[in-house]
Amino acid sequence: MNEQPDLKLSRRERQIMDIIYARERATATEVLMDLPDPPTRTAVRTLLRILEDKGHLKHTKKGREFVYQPTRPRSRAGRSALRRLLETFFEGSIEKAVAVHLMDPAAELSDEELDRLGKLIREAKRKGD
Repeated sequence: MNEQPDLKLSRRERQIMDIIYARERATATEVLMDLPDPPTRTAVRTLLRILEDKGHLKHTKKGREFVYQPTRPRSRAGRSALRRLLETFFEGSIEKAVAVHLMDPAAELSDEELDRLGKLIREAKRKGD
């Protein structure tokens, strides 16, 4: 089983992983119900097996169904996804990503959120000193 943390996932594989992370565990039937424009049940089962072969999922058996859950903690998968997002859309720059978010008229940050962001930035500066 391949344990590489940054394996490339297809769009459909990412959708399935999102569903399983959101649910914490899921059967093929539950994944099928949650997928937009779902493929066949056989296709979902095949994708789940592929994700398991790639090391992203593991399963247990409950009755007649397999119950799938992620092999990596959500926070670790989130960091990996954020790195890919930054590389793909923002030339690897967190500054560019935050600037785009802050300039979005729909982005509504509370004073508390802005204070916490300021604190995180100050802590990051101290680490770099």
